[in-house]
Amino acid sequence: METQFYILLSLKTTQGFVDYGQYFFGNEREAAYDLFRQLKGDPDMMANCPLHIDLMETVDSLPVKIKSICCTLEELGFNCQLIAKEIFRLKNLEELP
Repeated sequence: METQFYILLSLKTTQGFVDYGQYFFGNEREAAYDLFRQLKGDPDMMANCPLHIDLMETVDSLPVKIKSICCTLEELGFNCQLIAKEIFRLKNLEELP
């Protein structure tokens, strides 16, 4: 089975963390890792950090967390714009002859 990569967005609630968004990279390992390195945020996970972004990989159809950052609302906005631009670029390059 092919390994898949995606970025997972989650936020802290009174019941724990809830996932609310995913950006899929397919099997583009380098693209996912390169983009994750550009994201703004703190890799030190603090207990009181409400917004998390995780780089995920599927291994044997099971999700595995590779890296995580915690970010502010402003950083999250920047990160979502950056992720959307990069995925748009990658997907449109795939369709070129």
